[in-house]
Amino acid sequence: MPKLDIKFVCQSCGYESLKWVGKCPECGGWNSLVEEATQIASASSKQIKQIITSSEPQPITEVNFSEEERRSTGIAELDRVLGGGVVHGSVVLVSGDPGIGKSTLMLQAASSLSKDNTLLYVSGEESAKQISLRAERLNARNKMLQVVSETNLFAIESHINNVKPAYVVIDSIQTIYREDLPSAPGSVSQVRECAAYLVRLAKTSGIPIFLIGHVTKEGSIAGPRILEHIVDTVLYFEGDRNKQFRILRATKNRFGSTNEIGVFEMKNIGLVEVPNPSEVFISERPKDASGSVITVIIEGTRPMLVEVQALVSSSSTTIPRRTSNGIEYNRGLMLVTVLEKREGLKLYDKDVYINVAGGVWIEEPAADLAVILSMASCYKDKVVDGSMVVIGEVGLAGEVRAVNLIESRVSEAAKLGFKIALIPKGNASEIKKIKGIDVIPVTNVKEAISAALRQ
Repeated sequence: MPKLDIKFVCQSCGYESLKWVGKCPECGGWNSLVEEATQIASASSKQIKQIITSSEPQPITEVNFSEEERRSTGIAELDRVLGGGVVHGSVVLVSGDPGIGKSTLMLQAASSLSKDNTLLYVSGEESAKQISLRAERLNARNKMLQVVSETNLFAIESHINNVKPAYVVIDSIQTIYREDLPSAPGSVSQVRECAAYLVRLAKTSGIPIFLIGHVTKEGSIAGPRILEHIVDTVLYFEGDRNKQFRILRATKNRFGSTNEIGVFEMKNIGLVEVPNPSEVFISERPKDASGSVITVIIEGTRPMLVEVQALVSSSSTTIPRRTSNGIEYNRGLMLVTVLEKREGLKLYDKDVYINVAGGVWIEEPAADLAVILSMASCYKDKVVDGSMVVIGEVGLAGEVRAVNLIESRVSEAAKLGFKIALIPKGNASEIKKIKGIDVIPVTNVKEAISAALRQ
């Protein structure tokens, strides 16, 4: 009988302990440590093999390299996020909430990739019949697309060796297990070892492998953090499952930028690409309604117009509510305070709600001025001109600071028919005359409110 090493592993962060504790010292999660047993291999000095190096150190200037060859997935938005396509021998992890569309996206991509090459789709959650029925609905049936329902890692490797596919999709990594490990599928050790084995397989064979991963209720990928470290690319599928729009975002990409996003719309025929998200996100903007302002954000190289909304009303509680959806909560609080201090608006007894329409999350500060103006518009019950876009970062002194790529932002607004652009004065010299749109530079919040709420 081989000896077993008993240890306790946190299911959230992968922290290992020799004894059980109620609260994980690493991530602070309660009751997240579970018992796992691993075999201890007995070894003597005679059994230890001599280490043989497979390569020798060399100056970095003498290392030969070439641009990585990429293959298109047939889905332009997915190619954009990947950095131009799939790289030879890469491992891509696709994660997201249940029902968000991960399997749908991968099946559509698999259908496109298998038009000229064999693709093996391995499912540990659905039968081959269920996958075939879904493929029929998505119009993704293809003779070169081979499906198998399997969870044993070594059986999957055997299928790969027999089929010799050009691509592999595994749905999902949390269902795969190694029979030589005593822990259950989905445990930290199983996810870690199975993922590492598949990465080695991809690198040695040159076959690109797509892994679909589950997320926890906190929104992080289930399993150890090392799972994200060992793969080449990590993609998050975001969006509200009750709404039709989905955003694909890269949080790690060894072969491209992590700033690009892909926008999709969920329909009964599957996920449909949205080539012009700006038009979509502002299409339902209410007319002549206070508290609504359009701004331009940059996602990677793509400018996007989004609608920022604010609602300011009298509070019925002792402590007024402050809620923000689509921007960071503390940044929303800061902008409320700046507006109250620098413009003199009495918000201390008002409930303030901030929202970015369409489920978009704004991380850059270029939308600060739009948030400020949306709150001022609702407070004063004055409508911001529907043909105006507002761009600018706001400091604690109430100053409006310059932002990057201002010309690209204003040009995008002009293409969609906007006539006025309210921008920081520090950016005024960077903008050439853009046909069809007038530029109004401002230096502080007071000037911006005066220019936007003249009526």
